[in-house]
Amino acid sequence: MDAPQPSARAGGVIATLAFAGTAAALMQTLVTPLIAELPRLLHTSASNAAWVITVTLLVGAVCVPVSGRLGDMFGKRRIILACCVPLLVGSVVCALSSSVIPMIVGRGLQGMGMGMVPLGIALLRDTVPAERLSSSIALVSASMGIGGGLGLPIAAAVAQYASWRVLFWGAAVLAVAIAVLVHFLIPDVPTGSAKGQRFDGLGSIGLAIGLVCLLLAVSKGSDWGWGSGTTLGLLAAAVVVLVAWGLWELRTRDPLIDLRTTARPRVLLTNIASVFVGFGMYASMLVMPQLLQLPSATGYGLGQSLLASGLWMAPGGLMMMFVSPLGGKLTDAKGPKFTLISGVLVIAVGYGLSLPLMGSAWGLMLAAIVANSGVGLAYGAMPALIMSAVPLSETAAANGFNSLMRSLGTSIGSAVIGVVLSQMTVSMGGFKIASESGFRTALLVGCGVSLVAALIAAAIPAVRAATAGGGKPGRGGGDGVASAPGEVPAPGAAALDA
Repeated sequence: MDAPQPSARAGGVIATLAFAGTAAALMQTLVTPLIAELPRLLHTSASNAAWVITVTLLVGAVCVPVSGRLGDMFGKRRIILACCVPLLVGSVVCALSSSVIPMIVGRGLQGMGMGMVPLGIALLRDTVPAERLSSSIALVSASMGIGGGLGLPIAAAVAQYASWRVLFWGAAVLAVAIAVLVHFLIPDVPTGSAKGQRFDGLGSIGLAIGLVCLLLAVSKGSDWGWGSGTTLGLLAAAVVVLVAWGLWELRTRDPLIDLRTTARPRVLLTNIASVFVGFGMYASMLVMPQLLQLPSATGYGLGQSLLASGLWMAPGGLMMMFVSPLGGKLTDAKGPKFTLISGVLVIAVGYGLSLPLMGSAWGLMLAAIVANSGVGLAYGAMPALIMSAVPLSETAAANGFNSLMRSLGTSIGSAVIGVVLSQMTVSMGGFKIASESGFRTALLVGCGVSLVAALIAAAIPAVRAATAGGGKPGRGGGDGVASAPGEVPAPGAAALDA
């Protein structure tokens, strides 16, 4: 593998990959301002229109780990460029759509672009000097949260002052810009030891079926009924298929995801913590905008428009961008485990602040800033922990699986918070809306989940690097770099766990 690029060129690499991650994450919140209007715009029912959002989640969840494996096999830069194609085509299809079917197809194609985020994180390990590795990983990893946080006000402004189709034409322009920047600024790093391995097609199909069953049940359970035959059948199918998939992955020679590596305590506990961090992040993104938009006549709503509520939440998204490089420096000084614990504790503090401050827009903005600062720290630490414990040949696939765990956490968080708010309601004007106690309960759940994430993160074992050729083990009190037998840690890998 080539040595990491000089610092001057590394700046362009970091900026490009952070931009790509932010743009990919924007696709998730792109249609949020249109939710109420989609049935009218697409001449369909509300339940059919909901698939415009659900399909992006499903396709993204399936494609992220597959893209990671393909990146390890054929080159991460090449697969990032490949991800730009469905992102561009899907955006154009959506912009030209006047009915629900092509819109769903286009949104599914956009979801394929989510594979750029873990590929970008893994590519940093190959291209960035050691002294900049931790901060760059933190920034690119946090781009998922940054894009989600900034997407709502941007999309709301465009939808309010221009045609909704402009949103998708803008997404198409972003896809072209990403492809151009990646082509010219990202070096073509030779593929690692995964080159020449067989792609696990059967494993990809099994994972896709299992994830679709699981995420459909989680995301649509509140609509279909948690005790309905459809929901329970999908959950049962998910269990059966994913167990069979796991047995296949353990037996096949070149698995899609090496479950033996994933089962290492350092990787396993980081992935479990990622589920709780994803839950903690998304809970606030669901609760706070609703509090801002509910009519002030409720006594606890703040009566803000969609655009205004997005602008109140925007500083929280920007804070992730500012905090991420600081998280990288904290990782260099104390190790990613310390950064992860610190991040989830800060998220919990943000929820704690939101309870007494939920009566004002300024208070919710402050709470969002604090909580998102914690997200910036935590999101940057998780890939660093993963990459310190997996071989070079599995870097992108392992990051893809970690991104999947975060997405699973956001899906579970959406379902749980949705149940809380739907069960704790008050009647107003003939309609049932979530009550103040329902919102407080949801915020308490987010705080509790964040504290659980901190406990799981505290249990992540510290690992010292294997001494090779008289080298020294990882620094930082044992929070060192783990390498697979026969593997040399990646350039700059020691910086991940310093």
